[in-house]
Amino acid sequence: MSPSDRPDELDDPGAPLVEHLAELRTRLIKSVLAFLVAMVICFTIATPIFNFLTAPLCDALASRGQDCDLIFISPQEGFFVAIKVSLLGGFMLAFPVIAAQMWRFVAPGLYRSEKGAFLPFLIASPFMFLLGASFAFYVVTPLAYNFFLGFQQFGMGGEVLEEGTTAPLSVVFQGSAQAYLNLTIKFIVAFGLCFQLPVLLTLMGKAGLVSERGLRAGRKWAIVGILVLAALVTPPDVITQIILFVVVYGLYEVSIRLVAHVERKRNEQLRREGLMDEDDEIFEDELEDEK
Repeated sequence: MSPSDRPDELDDPGAPLVEHLAELRTRLIKSVLAFLVAMVICFTIATPIFNFLTAPLCDALASRGQDCDLIFISPQEGFFVAIKVSLLGGFMLAFPVIAAQMWRFVAPGLYRSEKGAFLPFLIASPFMFLLGASFAFYVVTPLAYNFFLGFQQFGMGGEVLEEGTTAPLSVVFQGSAQAYLNLTIKFIVAFGLCFQLPVLLTLMGKAGLVSERGLRAGRKWAIVGILVLAALVTPPDVITQIILFVVVYGLYEVSIRLVAHVERKRNEQLRREGLMDEDDEIFEDELEDEK
């Protein structure tokens, strides 16, 4: 039988440890170089990137007839804003290269069947992060800033006018560029990571670490955990927390269906190979019910 006829063999079954370490060093160096090059590129265009990131705030201010003016409250703040923009943009720009280097390091140690199972998740992970980041930037962030800016103008005791009347004090937003960037990045990263939930749970289901019945039984704990997560990673406003809860819980329900699909395919494969019959499947269901 030729090697190509053996679908479940290692591509590199006997590489010495020293070779693995040398390979890891090479992959890490290439990843770091790609990140540094991408970071330098983003640093040269940090101002357009920052202007793009301020779009939700500027739109919210424009709807109130205000100019979009952010300030630096310390001399070094502008430099650190450019560095943070470069770090975020550099990582996103270099991620395909970093993921490719990770895959090339891990792939030789996987069976061909494991490669076929793992590669879709490697592709889905950056896609889901980008989807979550886009949802945060285009949906959640505008809602949050509109909510926050709704409190900037209200009547307070202020300047005393003629005949004992008092003019309302005008309270307007004049924000720090670094504080705005920190909050926006927090939104983007939080939602990007939360959108990894279906990828993570489906991969765990494929490895047999979680099951459809277990996820269904754990719904109440999932609700509590998502509520705690929403309180920790979002600002203290109810609207953003509700949005994050609804989105993440919806992803949890999607994960249950994806895990169920993975389990059905695995059971069908085992039945075709004669490794499982109906009695075994019933016995597994009973064990899950007991858990």
